[in-house]
Amino acid sequence: MAECYALYGDSFTIDDPRPVMQAARYTFFTPPSEAFAAVAAGDWIKAIFRSVPADRKFDAERMWVKVEEVLPDGFAGRLDTTPSDMPQLALGAALFVPRDWAIDIDWAEDHEPPDYPPRRHYWERCMVDACVLDGRSQVDYLYREAGDLHGPDDEYRDSGWRIRGTEEGIAEDKHLGLSPSYVALGAVLNQDDRWLHLVDEPEGEHFQWWDEESRFVRLDD
Repeated sequence: MAECYALYGDSFTIDDPRPVMQAARYTFFTPPSEAFAAVAAGDWIKAIFRSVPADRKFDAERMWVKVEEVLPDGFAGRLDTTPSDMPQLALGAALFVPRDWAIDIDWAEDHEPPDYPPRRHYWERCMVDACVLDGRSQVDYLYREAGDLHGPDDEYRDSGWRIRGTEEGIAEDKHLGLSPSYVALGAVLNQDDRWLHLVDEPEGEHFQWWDEESRFVRLDD
């Protein structure tokens, strides 16, 4: 983060999102670098702003900046979102956002965005042991059944994946009183993506991690 100028006695920072992107590769997405390279004056970029001191209602706010000038290392422009709880930052404030700190793009109506491959998202839901989700255990066993946990109004369907930790991890969950969670596949992949190549396997398949060969082995029913 870099602390920025202050209004009304307080200041603010703009977050560098790259550490979060590295830690949450399957749930925190930004456009690719070639898209940011095509941003021009009149487009909008989004960044994460944080109040200093951090004693307000919102920990951070994601807000749009209308680009007025593209510089070699970032974008100069003006805030185009009214902050919800940051009185030190006003609509129309002049800002500079480093290129690598922008997290989204809204293209001007007369600006045709570049073509780039769509990114696969992993928002479908699954059931997973707490020890895996907490990072206390790697994925040890997983299987896919017919997904039936989603409701008719749910945005994301149950993928049917059921993901288990090691015996030691499951025993620790039981001792701690922790139950499996219904979460996005991406949340599990953030912790352990060794099974990513299996994510499109059909219902009825079962896999076990095999230490001797450092791979998942398909199990027969």
